[in-house]
Order: sequence, then C-alpha cells, then structure tokens
Amino acid sequence: MSFVRDKFSAKFFLFLILAFLLIHVPLLGNYIKVINTLIHESGHALIALFGGNVERISLFMNSEGATYSNQSTWIGSFLTSLGGYTFASFMAFLSFLLIGKKKQNLLIDILLGFIALNLIFWVRNPYGLFWLCSFAVVFLLLLIKGSQDFRDNLLLLIASILLVDSVQSAYEILFISLFQPQSAGDAANLAQLTGIIPAPIWGIFFFVQALWFCYNGLKRGYYKLGS
Repeated sequence: MSFVRDKFSAKFFLFLILAFLLIHVPLLGNYIKVINTLIHESGHALIALFGGNVERISLFMNSEGATYSNQSTWIGSFLTSLGGYTFASFMAFLSFLLIGKKKQNLLIDILLGFIALNLIFWVRNPYGLFWLCSFAVVFLLLLIKGSQDFRDNLLLLIASILLVDSVQSAYEILFISLFQPQSAGDAANLAQLTGIIPAPIWGIFFFVQALWFCYNGLKRGYYKLGS
C-alpha cells in the first residue's frame, strides 16, 4: 500500500512540475496558457450576464485576454471584475475534485462546453477563433484515439495546467498591483470601483484565494486519487 501511495505521489507531483515547465516553453507555453485565460474571461462573462450583457471576448497570442461587457449597476461591475481570478481558481479546484471522484466525463463536458459557448457567442478575434477550434480538435482527437489511461492522464495534465497557471497569474497581478497599481487590471478596476480599497489589497486577495483553492484542489485530488 505504501509503495502504491509513493508511486502515485511521484506521478501526481510530476504532472504539476510538467505543467509548470510546459507553460514556460516559448510559444507553446502561451498557447497552452490560453486554457486558463479562457476560463478567466468566461468567469467575467458569466457574471456579467446577470444585470448586463457581454459584447465579446478576445483571446490573444501572448496568452492574455479581455472581456468587453456593459453593466447597468455598481454591484454588477464589481462582481464582474471580481469574477475572473476567482472563477479560474475555482475551476482549477473543481477539475481536481472531479478527477478525484472519477468523474472525468463531466470534466470533459465542462471544458468542451466553455469552448462551444465562447465559439458560438463571444469570441470573434482571429487568434481566439483559431485557438478555440484548434484546441477543440486536438482535445477531441486525443480523447477519441487515446486509451482510458491516456485520457485520464491528459485530463490530469490539463487540470495541473489550470491549477499552476491560476496561481501564477494571481501572483503576477499581485506583483503588478504592488509596483504599478494603475496597470493592475482587475485589481485596479476594483480599486476604482470601491474607492477606499487600493489595488494592492485586491492583488493580495486574488493571490490568497488562488492559494486556498490550490491547496484544497491538491488535497482533494491527491487523497481521492491515491486511495
């Protein structure tokens, strides 16, 4: 039993290391990181639908993204700005939770659902359309052609990429909020909306919640998968 646990532990953390290395490979890393950007921007968009509307989402070659929406209320703007990093962190946690519960099919449905939703309704820029179509085709081909073990490993790798990049992107916004608060994206928007809570505090919040979801995602995934 101890040998099985040790073998699984090595595999589990090997995937996290592999995810970290992949997202830092030139060109390929930016392509891979767009999966987290897609989730992040979808979080903005889904919340914006409550009391507002989403004009479009853009996904860029440098792995950045932008959601263009209109809100009629202060609370709508506040929640929409809050939704990107928190939703990305939650989805990373949920991915490990579903894998741990051996509900890989549901995770596949969720990932394809996000791709379809953005492809049909929101993403219109050329690179965004290219990324959605190419990722969907490759993802489906790998799922169809690959064995059960390959499928499970592929989903574990995607979950690891979501987890690692959700923490890294939250750290980056924290860093920017400390040294260039006016350029800190969602943290700067929230600082402007609240007026009394500066961007660095929102940067700290985004990073802390990312760590919390990361810890709980790893905890749930590790103990469920290793049992």
